[in-house]
Amino acid sequence: MAGIMLRSSAFNDHDQLPDRFAREGGNVSPPLEWAGVPDSTSELILLVEDPDAGRTPFLHWLVTGIMPQSGGVSEGTVPDGGREWPNGFGVTGWGGPHPPRHEDPHRYFFRLYALDQPLQLPDAPQAPDVHQALADREIASGTMIGTYYR
Repeated sequence: MAGIMLRSSAFNDHDQLPDRFAREGGNVSPPLEWAGVPDSTSELILLVEDPDAGRTPFLHWLVTGIMPQSGGVSEGTVPDGGREWPNGFGVTGWGGPHPPRHEDPHRYFFRLYALDQPLQLPDAPQAPDVHQALADREIASGTMIGTYYR
């Protein structure tokens, strides 16, 4: 499977996310850039999840229908063509990091998937629903990780 280069001008892979992206610090989505999207891509999916939040990864941002030619998203905006879904806080759009105080840093996986056909999801999908729906549709992906603690 092909790899998509995914990066941010606001933080490096495995670095702490700046406070302005946290739920209590501004709660704006970070800027992201990507390259290497296959020509056969029908749509891109952006999934941001925290696997350290409990038994089930916590959904912080889900955007479907992103235009394959988009190349990225600016801070605090929605990717071109994208549809935002409710996050784990029950609010549509970005839900910034908000781990319990004094815990070890949580990891926030930013994953961009290229699909060969549009994704079908239930009305209020959680991270496991997205992973299940991606099975056999993903033709390329890219991942970067940010951390955060309070």
